[in-house]
Amino acid sequence: MQLPVITVTEVSRNLSDFFSRVHYQGSGALVVKGGKPLVKVTPARRFKTCGELAALWPTLPQIPPMEAVRFERDLKVAKRNFIPMAAKWD
Repeated sequence: MQLPVITVTEVSRNLSDFFSRVHYQGSGALVVKGGKPLVKVTPARRFKTCGELAALWPTLPQIPPMEAVRFERDLKVAKRNFIPMAAKWD
């Protein structure tokens, strides 16, 4: 989907309305100056709250018990074999 185009002048005259449309409608825009693209404005990603994540948890797929055991074993092997990288400035 192509972003709507709006001029810098239009944005400056209607800044609050412009930001509200971007935020609440989730629509972005390409801002142009002198007919040339200047910036692309898109809504900021909304992060989930802890309550939303807690409600989502039961709906997620569960790992089968035997696979969990194998995964735990693989992690232990990986930790044993892990060699920390030396910092480049040392």
